[in-house]
Amino acid sequence: MNSIYKPKAPDLKTVKELTTLVENRTTYSLDNVELNIFETHQQSADVRLQFNSFVLTTMFRGKKIMHLFDKDGFEYLPGESVIVPENELMKIDFPEADFTNPTQCMALAIKSEKIKETINLLNEKYAKVEHNDLWKINLDSFHLKNSLEVTDTIDRLVKVSSESNAAKDLFANYTINELLIRLMQTQARGLLIDNYQKHTSTHRFAFIVQYIKEHTTEKLNIDKLCDLACMSKPNFFRQFKRELGITPIDYINQERIKIAKELLADPRMDITDACFKAGFSSTNYFFIIFKKQVGVTPGKYKQLCMSSRGNELDIAV
Repeated sequence: MNSIYKPKAPDLKTVKELTTLVENRTTYSLDNVELNIFETHQQSADVRLQFNSFVLTTMFRGKKIMHLFDKDGFEYLPGESVIVPENELMKIDFPEADFTNPTQCMALAIKSEKIKETINLLNEKYAKVEHNDLWKINLDSFHLKNSLEVTDTIDRLVKVSSESNAAKDLFANYTINELLIRLMQTQARGLLIDNYQKHTSTHRFAFIVQYIKEHTTEKLNIDKLCDLACMSKPNFFRQFKRELGITPIDYINQERIKIAKELLADPRMDITDACFKAGFSSTNYFFIIFKKQVGVTPGKYKQLCMSSRGNELDIAV
């Protein structure tokens, strides 16, 4: 059971409000962005869409097959976002869409000046920990699983954009800044956490990630992590959170919860044993963190694992 952070889906149009069954478009224009909500109610293939500015797309409902950069298509599902550079042609298939299972997505077109303004501000005032590392949107990492923070920001942006408020351009401007920063933090997590082995000799946080992964189930000393990063404790916490969007403690807990989930899937493993084997020193704290990250208690998660295993056995028989 992986955490999937799906944004709140806007209300669908009524049949009378639809002008087309394929990519029916609702647009909200603001100072620096154009928010488009698309919905499709019938199976279609090779639907083409192109914007003359950078676009962040996010799925609300249903499933698409997206083709970008002349590569093979990939499944695009709720809880995911795709970055599309300006003038890039999107080719989209809707293999399952109908009135009982429509697709709905957001396409947020952001002016290049706004993106440059945000990135320049970050590089000037909130420089990254490594001198040769700059804030940027990485187009190599264009298909993302939304973080909780990205999803929350998208929800607020959709709400602000669609309401009738005289100050909504101002509110949206702040929210776009936050969304771009959250997006870059999510990409940085993918770079330094998912591919840390490639960067341990050039980036101190990649080295810290490696150390945490190698010692997850042990008692981790934060002072030791700060020493390994050659940073003071306040600076270490501040820079880690700024660049990756989570604190070192949050990251350690994420790694321990991954181990706990694997242990709980074993029918012979007791919940308390799983807690301590994963590196937690308190069952109360373990229960709180597990529920927060996974969405259910350890006991419920174990029940779901056993139920799933039973279904698999039934199928095998």
